[in-house]
Formats: sequence, structure tokens, C-alpha cells
Amino acid sequence: MIQRLFNFIKKPTSKDIIINTVGNYLNVVFIAFFAFLLVRILAPSQYGVLSVLLGIAYVLANILDFGTTASIYSYLPVMIEKKQKNIYIFLKTILFYQTGFSVVIILLLFIFFPYLDKVFFKTGAPPWELYATTFSVLFLVWQNYAINALFAAKRFLKANVFLNLSNLIKTIIIFVMIPMHLITVGSIIFVFGIIGPIVFFILLFFEKRHIVFKILKASVKKEEFRFGYTITFFIASQFFNLAQRMDLFLLSYFLSKSPEVGYYGLAQKIILTVIASIASITQVLSPKFSKISTKEEVQKEFKTGIVYLLIPTAFFIALFFTPNVIFYLFFTEKFAQTAIITKTLTWPYIIYTFLNLPLLFLLYTVKKPSYILIANLVIFIIISFGSYYLIPTMNVSGPPYALALSFFIGLIILSVASYIEYKKLPSKII
Repeated sequence: MIQRLFNFIKKPTSKDIIINTVGNYLNVVFIAFFAFLLVRILAPSQYGVLSVLLGIAYVLANILDFGTTASIYSYLPVMIEKKQKNIYIFLKTILFYQTGFSVVIILLLFIFFPYLDKVFFKTGAPPWELYATTFSVLFLVWQNYAINALFAAKRFLKANVFLNLSNLIKTIIIFVMIPMHLITVGSIIFVFGIIGPIVFFILLFFEKRHIVFKILKASVKKEEFRFGYTITFFIASQFFNLAQRMDLFLLSYFLSKSPEVGYYGLAQKIILTVIASIASITQVLSPKFSKISTKEEVQKEFKTGIVYLLIPTAFFIALFFTPNVIFYLFFTEKFAQTAIITKTLTWPYIIYTFLNLPLLFLLYTVKKPSYILIANLVIFIIISFGSYYLIPTMNVSGPPYALALSFFIGLIILSVASYIEYKKLPSKII
């Protein structure tokens, strides 16, 4: 048994998942440390403004992905394996169109951000801090693009080393700024949103300068962007991202100023920490699914995927059986209800864990994101209407039922679609 475990760990896929998981959680540790440090330096009102502005920057950077992540994972691994000549044209085209679309949105934000802040966000931040936030979005978009390309090329160690070295340098810069009394909302945004990505790019350039130059010199071909595929997945992902927030949004709507909203929000963050391990696994599995061409390969990768996804499943089960006193130790008894809510949320997210397998197959193997769009739209509708009707009668106990039903229906839709597409694949390559 022990020998089988060692053999399992020694597999290249296992090593990549371990590297990626450690890297992701190290990034989480840095984020937690930054929060721990900054709440002791900034006034609560300043930290609130910083949270809003950084939140806008990170969310917008993810939105401005425009679905290119799917294109990179879906096509780049096969191009690399077959040593196709259009690799750099593909990467240049993705970068060109993503940058172009992003610049348009960023320019609009640059013009209207002061007005939006005045009537909606109401941070009261000076214009230069708003403009620094806007400018940082483009750097974060480029950093995400580079990380996705490295992951698709199976350079998990390099990507995580570059990212966390960037985090380390950001930490050093902040410590240097503290005795100089330079810590402000604007300076932190500049360090996190601009300096951090620049450090990442410098590390990447010194390691892969020959590839960087080839990408920059490559031509742009519109057909390499694959608009239909990219935009369909982009819309699908936005429905899912919004669905994941609807329960908390509706709790805030029905239970405004109630401490239960805070309990639920904290429980959601705990769940998201475990979800990071799912992302670590799917990022490693994605390039493998993009290379599948036969039924036998599908069976092999699904079996492998199920085994690896049992790891976050075990985390969720362990979270359910964690004694409440452990929650009190970390979050104090003031947040006692968070323990109950967290345990209630574990079961819907166990279903969500395995929903990722048919999603990977449909997105990267058969490259039909329209199925995912349908499933995510259904998930969004069920969570929205389910939470809307359950919260008034069940309070924070309502949304987990809506989540469980939505993920279950989504799993059925994606599984049926996967079976239909699986039947179309050849049994073996002729």
C-alpha cells in the first residue's frame, strides 16, 4: 500500500499537481500576510478603500481574460507536442487581441472611473489612485496571460516560482516603505498592480527571452483567435462567476446589516480556499485533456482525474468533521455560526468538484463550450431563484440547497453532453 502511494506520488502528473498546489497555497499565504500587515498600518477606512480598488482591479483583470485562457489550454499543448510552426503566431494573436480589447475597456474606465466612484463605489479616493488602479489592470491581464501560457506548456514550477518571487519582492518593498512613511492606498496599488507584474515579467524575460522575442516578432492572424470558441466560453464563465456570488448578494439584499451575512461571507472564503486545490488539479489536467483523441484516452484521463479530485473531496469531508473549537480558535467565538455554515456548504461543493471533469472534456477535448454555456446558465438561474425564494424563510440555511441543486443539475447536463460527444470519438487512432 505504501509502495503504491509512493509510485502514485512519483507520477509526473502528481508532481505537477503537488508543485502547483504548493505554489497556489503559498500565494494564498502571501495574500493573507499582506492583509495581516496592512490592517496594522492603514486606518480601517483606508483599508476599506484599498480592498475596493484592488477588488475592482483583480475582478476586471479576470473579466478581460475574454475566454483566452480556454484557447491557450485547448490549443497550445497540442501545438507544442507536434512542434507546429504557428505556435508563436498563435501566442502573439491571443496577446494582440486581448490587449486591444482590454485597452478599449481600460480607456473607458479611465474616463468614467471618477464619476463611477462618486455615484457608485463612493471610496472618495483621489483621482490618481483611481487612475493607478485602472492602469494596473493591463499589467494584471498580461501577467495572467503569461501564467496561463506557462501552465499550458507544463512549466508549473517556473510559473509558481516567478509568481511567488514577485510576492516576496513586493513584501520587501513594503517593508522598505514602512519606515519611510510611504504606505498609502495609492502606493500599495502601485506595488501590487504594477511593480509585482513587472517583476514577474523581468524574471520571465531572463528565463525565456528567446521565446519572448519570437512572440513579439511573430505576425498576427485573426483566425488564430477563434472568436466563436473564445467568446462563448467567456460568456459561460461570466455566468458561473456571477452565480458563485448571487447567494451572498441576495443574503445582503434580504438580511442587510445582519451579522449572518458576515458569517456566510467568511464561510464562503473558507470554501474558496479549498477550491484553490481543485484549480491546482484542473490546471495540470487541462493540457492532458486537450491532447485526447480516442475513447481509450478519455477513459484513462477520467480515471486519473477522479483519483486526483478525491483529494479536494477529502478536504471538504475533513472540513465537515472539523470540531467547532478549531473554527473558534482561528475566528473567535464571535463567528461561531461560521462553523455551521461552512459545514453546510461542503456538500454542494463536493458535487462541484466532480463537475470539473466533464467540463474539461467538453472544453479542451471536443472544444464545444456551448454545452458549458447552457450548464452555467442553468446553474446561475437555479442559484439566483433558489436563493431568492429560500433566504426569506431559511436565512443562511437556504443558499446551500440552491447550490447543491444547481451543481447537481449542471453535472447531469455536462455528463450527458460528454457521453454524447464521447460516442463520436474513435476507439483508436487508425
